[in-house]
Amino acid sequence: MLTKVVSLATAFWAGLHAGTLLVGAVVFLLFADFKRRRPKNYPPGPWPLPVFGNFFQVNFENSHLDVQKLVKKYGNVLSLDFGNLSSVLITGLPLIKEVLSQTDQSFLHRPVTPLRERIFRKNGLIMSNGQIWKEQRRFTLTTLRNFGLGRKSLEERIQEEAYHLVEAIKEENGQPFNPHFKINNAVSNIICSITFGERFEYQDAQFQELLKLLDEVTFLEASRFCQLYNVFPWIMKFLPGPHQTVFRNWEKLKLFVSHEVEKHRKDWNPDESRDFIDAYLKEIVKKVHAEIDRVLGQWQQPSMAAREFMPYTNAVIHEVQRMGNIIPLNVPREVVVDTTFAGYYLPKGTMILTNLTALHKDPNEWATPDTFNPEHFLENGQFKKKECFLPFSM
Repeated sequence: MLTKVVSLATAFWAGLHAGTLLVGAVVFLLFADFKRRRPKNYPPGPWPLPVFGNFFQVNFENSHLDVQKLVKKYGNVLSLDFGNLSSVLITGLPLIKEVLSQTDQSFLHRPVTPLRERIFRKNGLIMSNGQIWKEQRRFTLTTLRNFGLGRKSLEERIQEEAYHLVEAIKEENGQPFNPHFKINNAVSNIICSITFGERFEYQDAQFQELLKLLDEVTFLEASRFCQLYNVFPWIMKFLPGPHQTVFRNWEKLKLFVSHEVEKHRKDWNPDESRDFIDAYLKEIVKKVHAEIDRVLGQWQQPSMAAREFMPYTNAVIHEVQRMGNIIPLNVPREVVVDTTFAGYYLPKGTMILTNLTALHKDPNEWATPDTFNPEHFLENGQFKKKECFLPFSM
């Protein structure tokens, strides 16, 4: 009898527990949906599901077709939610021109999705914002013009590559073939001739592999798995799927570019920019030279007194020390007597190491921890020493 009572009680509590969890989950979803409620006069759109939003209402592989249906139903300004990311879709030339030509910079920033943030962090022309984006955009447009954008010299590069493409097609001897990669190779070579200062042969195995990687990530980034990563990055980063292939491919592509930059550094001549990389290498020290020339001139000896008038040079020196990682674990210390630290017992004679590497690469302390960026030590154009910067501490 006692056994039956215990079994009945166990079943009751188990059922209650499961029911409690179910009720809790429903309440959570309803609360999440309530938090998502659109403000007054917000653009219309399909009603979002709790947590997921409109994620399952758009086919990402053919999103342009689904979007057109939504435009017909809701108009040229409609709202779509993907997870906790609220978005508004603008259609029609007059409205698009109004958004892109806003003078008050209301629409200037770019959103950084979890997928893109993991791949590019917040660097580069596309993913950066604010002053960094302005500087990157200005430099890129100026440099591309210098290397022939919109000029006859670029036309000559295109004509040369067109010749190589025709020759590659002739090698097929009139037989049916897929022109996709040959055309990709031709277009990429025009870009590479400006960026890397060289083109790659159509038989170059490494470059063909890189083109395939780029082709694959372009296709996979539109997949539902990758879009799901943007909604639930904290879960998806542990799961297998196409998004993991995207991350691996981008690492290989970035490694290729890094090797090209290193090759340029070895024979770099600041007086002769051969391509975009050379121009970029020159740009990242040009501001220092300009400041030195302005403050010290050609003959005046540098002094500590001049430091306050050279904030950018000072910032560059500090950033070199941060990235240089000269003493990653600092000079060790030793516990003098038995002591307690952070709740832990440390006996006399214990060696203490301070991890400066982690401190100088902490994303909570530095905007772009893995990138050389003198702006880390500047605020409104003035040098600012950061408390978390400890290049060497005795």
